[in-house]
Amino acid sequence: MGCDSEIKEIKDEVQSDEIDNNEKNIKKEENMGSTLVNRKMPEFKVEAYDAKTGHYTEVSNKDYEGKWTVVCFYPADFTFVCPTEIAAMNAKKPEFDELGVEILAVSTDTKFSHKRFVETEPLLKGLELMMGADSKGDMTRAFGVMIEEAGLALRGRFLFNPDGICVAQEVQAPMVGRNVNEFLRQVKAWQHATKTGEVCPAGWVPGGKTLPVNTDAEKMTGRVGDYITIEEIVKD
Repeated sequence: MGCDSEIKEIKDEVQSDEIDNNEKNIKKEENMGSTLVNRKMPEFKVEAYDAKTGHYTEVSNKDYEGKWTVVCFYPADFTFVCPTEIAAMNAKKPEFDELGVEILAVSTDTKFSHKRFVETEPLLKGLELMMGADSKGDMTRAFGVMIEEAGLALRGRFLFNPDGICVAQEVQAPMVGRNVNEFLRQVKAWQHATKTGEVCPAGWVPGGKTLPVNTDAEKMTGRVGDYITIEEIVKD
């Protein structure tokens, strides 16, 4: 049941001695570029606008140590899909707070742009999110979501557990917004699985049936259908 095992950080493996240093660096970049899942949160420090207080501040990866955290990149202030996503996350903030989840929204705009965006966009009235200003793009590149030719971020959303390990990520092109309700479901599933050692089937919601691979792995192998039906998996 390797795919259901405990989350552990992926370490970069040293290549063969026959490969020169340049080839090693290329392989490392190829291995790390596609996903952050099972890796530590990249180190970062950026200026930010705290929409809750209306003040400028600074945030870094150290501020989120020991916490469930979502880092949510979006392409740009003063665009069209972006304020709908930010407003949706803010509307669900009380639920994220109840789950102990910190939210950091990030784009390559400046902190001044963030402030003006929040003050003028009607959808963002009452916004309480922290908005990272990655104007140099270093953080966006570290998370692997920079659109270099545009200097903007893809729609990248990353969930980190309290150990700082990325357990889920979703990256999309700019044209389509993400679903905050589905993300909340995933957060609840990850927290349940982390706490119990059980695993959550497709579409799991709190109160739904889990798969007790921590106690019945051998019995379940090849017989998952004895534990759960397709109707239970796809029900609304």
